[in-house]
Amino acid sequence: MSARLLILCPGQGGQHEGMFDLAEGDPAAAALLGGLRARGACANPPYAEHAGQADHAARGGHGLFSNRVAQPMIVAAALVMWEALRSCAPQPALVAGYSIGELAAWGVAGALTPFEAVRLAQTRAELMDQSLATHPGQALLAVTGPHPSRTAALVAACGFHAAIVTGEDSCIIGGLQSSASEATALLAAAGARVTALPVEIASHTPLMACAQAPFADALRAASLHDAQTPVLSGISAARLERREQAIEHLPRQLCETIVWDECMDACAEAGITVALELGPGAALSRMMQARHPGIACRSVADFRSLDGVRAWLRRHCE
Repeated sequence: MSARLLILCPGQGGQHEGMFDLAEGDPAAAALLGGLRARGACANPPYAEHAGQADHAARGGHGLFSNRVAQPMIVAAALVMWEALRSCAPQPALVAGYSIGELAAWGVAGALTPFEAVRLAQTRAELMDQSLATHPGQALLAVTGPHPSRTAALVAACGFHAAIVTGEDSCIIGGLQSSASEATALLAAAGARVTALPVEIASHTPLMACAQAPFADALRAASLHDAQTPVLSGISAARLERREQAIEHLPRQLCETIVWDECMDACAEAGITVALELGPGAALSRMMQARHPGIACRSVADFRSLDGVRAWLRRHCE
């Protein structure tokens, strides 16, 4: 059976100062990154005094964990890395992106130019930040232990909602910071482990509802085309290809639950044999490997050089 390649585009959390270093070893990728920076579509690290400080974003700063810096940079990182690798990779059978990574996935699939994708990421981040004016003080909590449906039922009265489902015993929930302690106490009493995430936006919950229509308008106005490769919808795990589907699903994703567990299963059902995460970070490839060990999974973050990534692709895809 011939190899079927999945490209994974990560969300926020794995960004770091050196996130472009590996890709910049390729001349075409370095030129693309330089063009994005010249057009103001991508910030230029380092943010040495702020990187990794979880509380910096909450103070409205411009570090790597600030929403308006992180989202465009993560999309840029994925697309610059794909520019470095696409000439040596087979045509992907499927592309999937986690949260903001879903926008990058439409870029990998050929529906958006890198500049357009990064510009839309800037718009997305600005619209999500504006939700704080309507609902100030938001929070995301990672929960492990109970089934996600049980978690959602426990915290519903606190105004918390399931944001991302990652497994049978793990999910991320979002709501107002003022209710986070109450939600944590209820979950702890049920035997759950709860970790506050270093973000200030309760993405993928109804608190983002005010961003949905404006982001749909931005997508309609963009140079968005049908995809050349199917893209998985984060909110339904359905395979999407048409421009109209992107305009429907990407805005809904802002305020609806991402079913990442179902997305991983959909990849396996599609016969995926090889999965490469474009980085930064390696969370998606590790989740996929744990859930579907028959799929060969790596992240570019696992390698010291582009030649190492290319050799791994040749070994598993030829």
